[in-house]
Amino acid sequence: MIRRSRSSGIYLATDILESRLCHFYSSSYTICTARYQNWHSFEISVNRPACYPAGNNLIEDTKMPALLPSEKAFIPFVSVENMMRLVHHVGIEAMLVGLTEAVEEDFRRWDLFDKTPRVASHSHDGVIELMPTSDGAVYSFKYVNGHPKNMSQGLQTVTAFGLLAEVSTGYPVLLTEMTLLTALRTAATSAMAARHLAPAGARVLALIGNGAQAEFQALAMKAVLGIEEVRLYDIDPRATEKTVRNLGGKGLRLVPCTTAQAAIEGAHIITTCTADKQFATILTDNMVGAGVHINAIGGDCPGKTELHRDILLRADTFVEYPPQTRIEGEIQQMDADYPVTELWQVVNGRAQGRRSDAQITLFDSVGFAIEDFSALRYVREKLAGTDYFQKLDIIADPDDPRDLFGMLLRAE
Repeated sequence: MIRRSRSSGIYLATDILESRLCHFYSSSYTICTARYQNWHSFEISVNRPACYPAGNNLIEDTKMPALLPSEKAFIPFVSVENMMRLVHHVGIEAMLVGLTEAVEEDFRRWDLFDKTPRVASHSHDGVIELMPTSDGAVYSFKYVNGHPKNMSQGLQTVTAFGLLAEVSTGYPVLLTEMTLLTALRTAATSAMAARHLAPAGARVLALIGNGAQAEFQALAMKAVLGIEEVRLYDIDPRATEKTVRNLGGKGLRLVPCTTAQAAIEGAHIITTCTADKQFATILTDNMVGAGVHINAIGGDCPGKTELHRDILLRADTFVEYPPQTRIEGEIQQMDADYPVTELWQVVNGRAQGRRSDAQITLFDSVGFAIEDFSALRYVREKLAGTDYFQKLDIIADPDDPRDLFGMLLRAE
């Protein structure tokens, strides 16, 4: 069998010896010539590895047919390893700033997007969701879960992957991990909202909940808003210790606190990002003073809230997409006619954000598909000219689109 690596133009020959497949050249993506009917000649040269016995009829210096599949058959794939490489290539804070700008840019063209609440499958243990959207030219979706109990098993509470596709052909153009990317885009969205809603000159952030999202939130607020001090509280002191350790040397003054009340003292921005799947009261009304901005990002499913409802009665609340937020956000506690403002309207100048120094603003964030679209679009742009991806052969793309079965038969 002859296989061709489209990345390098080098060909690999394989043969079977004692039920083993012996590879003379390894490639991260190879495909079988049997898929294609149209052939072109080329020269290959195969060097016999020392481990392979002589006299086994190896192909050497032989003319063989080459396959020329559509480039669309190969989908760029960003693994977790390559996502980490890309983030460090760009710079963590630079990427957070770039994602913030990408999200804001797409909020400015909100009207162009298909919008629907995410498709959710809820269970006692958590939720599994699909988050689709399209701007008419590009389609995206994200698969994501939320399982708060996972942490007790040493597992992530949130995992995700996502895809971009051309609307014109339906062919995918990017497949990527999104566990890391979701953490980055969530922090970027919080920073974007705070840029429009937080008091001018905000320099102190309180982080209530110091789990997997905490460092991303802190660095996004530093990079986008100029936050200088982060006050930290978690019911598990080890989580706070972890966050302090990870943020050491990042240019922030870090203040571990033993209560939520102590953490929010003097804070201009309060971010709650806890994981319990239950109606919880992380902040009570008496804890929240005038003039603060609250990012409530822990609520993301029915039955999961963080703020006492009296806070919502005092605050002006801003949301991503009301039909979704009324199901999953803090406002699920409130009556159906509880007034909210859509954040995209503030970004576009169609609605007012912060009106006074004494105003309490609340961003009731549950995450929305357009933010994932923005993140995927940004990553695709940043991949250009790099090798931080592989190409996966996951689209059956015979040279004759009518002959899918013939392609299968040629693999016999």
